[in-house]
Amino acid sequence: MPSQTPDPTGPSPESTDTPTDPTAPVTQDKTDSTDRTAPVTSADTPADTPDGPPAPPAPLTPAGPAPTDKAPTDKADSGPATPERATPGPATPAQTTPDTVSVTAPRSSLPVPPDATRRRKVAAFLVLALGLGTAAFALSLGGEESDRDRTGARSAPSAPAAAGSVEPVEPEPRNTELLGLARRDADDRLAIGRVDAPVVMIEYSDFQCPFCREFARGTEPGLISRYVDKGLLRIEWRNFPLFGEESERAARAAWAAGQQGRFWEFHDTAFGEERPRNQGAYARDKVIAMAKDAGVPDAARFARDLDSPGAKRAVERDKEEGYALGVSSTPAFLVNDIPVLGAQPAESFDQAVEKALDAARAAAGPTPSGATTEREATGR
Repeated sequence: MPSQTPDPTGPSPESTDTPTDPTAPVTQDKTDSTDRTAPVTSADTPADTPDGPPAPPAPLTPAGPAPTDKAPTDKADSGPATPERATPGPATPAQTTPDTVSVTAPRSSLPVPPDATRRRKVAAFLVLALGLGTAAFALSLGGEESDRDRTGARSAPSAPAAAGSVEPVEPEPRNTELLGLARRDADDRLAIGRVDAPVVMIEYSDFQCPFCREFARGTEPGLISRYVDKGLLRIEWRNFPLFGEESERAARAAWAAGQQGRFWEFHDTAFGEERPRNQGAYARDKVIAMAKDAGVPDAARFARDLDSPGAKRAVERDKEEGYALGVSSTPAFLVNDIPVLGAQPAESFDQAVEKALDAARAAAGPTPSGATTEREATGR
């Protein structure tokens, strides 16, 4: 990440940044029109850099402090803003969030801003966040608001079903565009779990991101034991280096270790200790030493793969996928088609996985008579 200069007029370290143009529209090239995908919010919006384009409009209202890396800002103190007089007009129905359970605000690291072309890509995370208009993260997981209609009014209770009858339940629409991002490649060395698992969690991460380390050490092991080991979840890693040359080298090193079947060992070694960002922790000799500690058998091959065009192409592919989706900080996740931003508590990931499992079962249809369901087989 670029060096950071505290702004005496800016927000406190515990607050999140607000954008400069809260009235600008946000466009989306390809958007599933359903409410299936839950809203999430980005952490901090990248500030402008001397060589970069202006930050994308993101009128988010912080709901509370969230630990994030801050971007530098050059805004001068112009005094308190004068509220504009509203123009009378027809009342607009209040926007509501469908069936949400709010969880912790995103814990994520802020990136170097992508170029203007990338900013115009489909920004699934940010568009959903803007629709909510709050920095609090929410998952569409059901709750006390589940019987409200789109206008915000509480809908009338439905009549009870006749005795002995079963009302058919239509499965919720699924975002096929987001579901299609899962590669499910049996030769993917940077993935863990069954290729045909009903849920795939894509993880966009940077080895220099402290919140990525927090997730990797505190939350991910539990997800592996509770879901991956039972065949319910597959985790696909995406290298998303944000903080310059050392992040790029760490990403290529992880890929190179994966070519010898040691990606996850390298992953655990790299995240095994806290390393200062861009202070030489991921210098070339250091990542070679990490590979040795991770049990990579052929050091000469690792060194060749580290600097190979194949490593650079693989990392660039992951980055382009993330930018096209609208990822702007790390860690960021897709649990099937449910976006999750930041190092959320383990319970939030459990809820997202269970939600995705239920949707996958509903999409698959009823279980044949006599067959054992995944929930019955695993005891969940």
